[in-house]
Amino acid sequence: SLDSEHSVWEEISEKNEILALGSRKMQSRAYVASFNFLGSDQQKKVGVLSGGERNRVLLAKMLKQGANVIMLDEPTNDLDVNTLRALEEAIEQFAGCAIVVSHDRWFLDRVATHILAFEGESNVRWHIGNFSDYEDDRRKRLGKDADTPHRITYRKLHR
Repeated sequence: SLDSEHSVWEEISEKNEILALGSRKMQSRAYVASFNFLGSDQQKKVGVLSGGERNRVLLAKMLKQGANVIMLDEPTNDLDVNTLRALEEAIEQFAGCAIVVSHDRWFLDRVATHILAFEGESNVRWHIGNFSDYEDDRRKRLGKDADTPHRITYRKLHR
């Protein structure tokens, strides 16, 4: 829920010059800039933003709120490199638990500490480590079959 009449800075900062981010305090314009809204971009009206820019505003608003669990579904979609870095830093500094659903293996390598993997044939694996660690373990467990895609077979439905 974004107010299309607010500027990017107003929407994210709620017109506060200083933001409390957990136990830290930060200048609101610096915080907004960390999501790649630099200079005059902070004065753009939210109503004229592209889809990716709107996602960055929503992400900045969400990450400044106090929470102990956040859930992100494909958070790297439509993000530029600078915003991706800001997201990684925010997740690393987040004091709570971040549940991230993603196909971005490189992103998972940088932010994941545990993997809950849904493997074929309805198998679910809990692994401590990042995505590369999980992949190594998967190859050890499955051998050659780890790199060969398999079609999942489902039980037939009966009426």
